Amino acid sequence: METLLLTFGILTLIMLGMAVGVIFTGRRIKGSCGGLNAIGDADQCLVCNKEIDPDSPLRERLACPRARRMLEAAEARS
Repeated sequence: METLLLTFGILTLIMLGMAVGVIFTGRRIKGSCGGLNAIGDADQCLVCNKEIDPDSPLRERLACPRARRMLEAAEARS
């Protein structure tokens, strides 16, 4: 039981330290490369500005109605 509490306490301190570091550096949370950027019609990633691979397997998923709705919802928020 002591080991479990010690482990939980150490992990909590690590996560708290990382959160404080992010807060003090002033960085904003941003999305990852790929995802909806890769299946959209964009030429460049919105996050890193790199060129998107036109042969990405994610583009094939646009045939899925759910993926299309997610993409349209993301574009509506922009």
